[in-house]
Amino acid sequence: MTLPSTYPDSNCSLARALEVIGERWTLLIVRDAFYGVSRFGDLATQLGIPRAVLTNRLKLLVREGVLTRDDDGAGSVEYRLADKGIALWPIVRAMMAWGDAYYSPAGAKRALRHDVDGGPLDHEGRCQVCGSVAPVPEIRMEPGPGFDAAADSAPDPVSARLNLPRRLLEPLAPARTRQTGEPGEPHGTRDTRAAQ
Repeated sequence: MTLPSTYPDSNCSLARALEVIGERWTLLIVRDAFYGVSRFGDLATQLGIPRAVLTNRLKLLVREGVLTRDDDGAGSVEYRLADKGIALWPIVRAMMAWGDAYYSPAGAKRALRHDVDGGPLDHEGRCQVCGSVAPVPEIRMEPGPGFDAAADSAPDPVSARLNLPRRLLEPLAPARTRQTGEPGEPHGTRDTRAAQ
């Protein structure tokens, strides 16, 4: 039996938010969009999500204005966070910190730094060097003390790039062959754009 995706309490903003971002996989899609994963095939590979589910979640996130869908007319489609999606960063950051605190005894899986001065960010996103709350485009993510490189003994190209220090929202665009399967994206499209 399928669970409903709506909540009967229309007077609760949390219930309404959960209708948009509360389904399984949705926050992981948003997280990966912050990490710069923007292509359908890359999201499917990185998350291990069924393609039909990914298609449905992406359509919902675009319809709700969390993501934008950019089609270059040549068959390449990319999904990027809209302002409404970027506003979810404090939630994503807080959930990552909660997961690190309770499920990563060796420390944070991914460390966050203010890219401007290299200062570590605290659990509220405040730089420990300059004292400012770092805006999302100025946040650098890198493997933290709890990161287990051995867990990805043969990472896919997307995971390998995500395991390197990089700014949030910086697009991943490795040259590769895509096997997409998303409606509107032909199978086996050759994508030879260099990493940006």
